Amino acid sequence: MMALITIAPALSLAACQRETDTAAPAARPVRTITVEKREAGEALTFTGRIEAEDEVSLAFRISGRLLENSGKLGDRVEAGQIMARLEPQNELNTLRQAQAALAAAQGQLTQARNHYERQETLLAQGWTTRANFEVATQAQQTAQSQVDAAEAQLRTAHDLVSFTELKADAPGTITATGPGAGEVVQAGQMIARLARKDGRDAVFDVPAQLLRSAPSNPQITVSLTDDPAVTAPGRIREVAAQANPVTRTFEVKVGLTDPPAAMRLGATVVGRMQTDAVPIIDIPATALTKINQRPAVWIVDPSTKTVSIRNVDVLRFDQARVVVSQGLDTGEVVVTAGVQALHPGQKIRLLGSEP
Repeated sequence: MMALITIAPALSLAACQRETDTAAPAARPVRTITVEKREAGEALTFTGRIEAEDEVSLAFRISGRLLENSGKLGDRVEAGQIMARLEPQNELNTLRQAQAALAAAQGQLTQARNHYERQETLLAQGWTTRANFEVATQAQQTAQSQVDAAEAQLRTAHDLVSFTELKADAPGTITATGPGAGEVVQAGQMIARLARKDGRDAVFDVPAQLLRSAPSNPQITVSLTDDPAVTAPGRIREVAAQANPVTRTFEVKVGLTDPPAAMRLGATVVGRMQTDAVPIIDIPATALTKINQRPAVWIVDPSTKTVSIRNVDVLRFDQARVVVSQGLDTGEVVVTAGVQALHPGQKIRLLGSEP
């Protein structure tokens, strides 16, 4: 009897321990929101720079030793202004040789023409043969061809001499300079870069994601970063066909309408664009987690108070909010706090509600 009395409390304690071990885990407290769609247009801001709408690199058409390069960075030039010169000795010698060749060809043409006229007169009087007249005719034609070739060579020599001077083809501002006086340059080598006065562009590096969400023909307001009161309106003029291999962004050029003089080349500017108001679903950034290497959120089943995880497509996000393009519907309940401690099928309890 004493043994039974001793064993009974032990059995009762073991039964209580097993019941405690098999009890369901406590519900995890979380915060949630109910998904809703709303009309929203977002103001996008980018930082860029001012560049010339039309910028050209000026270079010599021939090679040679640079005699003079008077262009300085930031100088304003007029159309036809000489910016650099090559040593012209070789080209001048070629010009003199072409002039001498033309003079010799013209002398031979004069002699051949006189001979032709004499043969023509003698043939009419019967004092020469048809064969002699034909020889004189051919000689005159040959001499004329030599004169034509010499004149073409002379024009080429004049062009070569003119190519030793580099002139601005339009008014503008020098934005870059190349080799200095005394250096040997090759044909086509950049001597100066000229920004023509035709217009100004604001150039921005924009992610592909924002390009897809931008309106078709947005109005963009561009202002100086150091003086926001200096502004100019603009429209997108050109979008790069290929992304930058390093930053993976696309270069976007915004043509400015009547930009103020304070927007100088190279100035840092800010561009602002308002997106169209469209229905969107946005949730707090704290609701976002990841599964299968993709963004995901925890969805609450109101009837069972359990959670399941679901992948979503994110259109854009910042530090506070996330805009979801696919994966959520209006009326669904999403966990916004406590997402890191959840697992599929887990019971949850809303913070502030009864346990």
